[in-house]
Amino acid sequence: MKAFMTYYWDVLKNHYVDFKGCATRKTYWLFVLFNFIVFFILSVILSFFGDAGDILYFLCTFAVLLPSLAILVRRLHDTNRSGWWVLISLLPFIGTLILLIFLVLPSTEGENRFAN
Repeated sequence: MKAFMTYYWDVLKNHYVDFKGCATRKTYWLFVLFNFIVFFILSVILSFFGDAGDILYFLCTFAVLLPSLAILVRRLHDTNRSGWWVLISLLPFIGTLILLIFLVLPSTEGENRFAN
């Protein structure tokens, strides 16, 4: 459990809005997994608070929005793709599927134009 938290807190503390550099596949997917777990538990707890819980949930979601976008862009950089590929997800279904495939692909071996 500590490994999950390390990846999660590293993104939130050290790379909050860092769109430069790369994020490995493991770093990205552990962040996504832990983010899912945190928000699932948060939604269960806040469901007892009614409208106040909804507002708190929205604020927490908004607080993690930029780090989530930043690590997504850094993951795309790790596959040697521009962060602008995020916009392909605006295409219904097929765009999200293409983006998911990019996120699952292994890191680029050798020279990468986005590596620090």
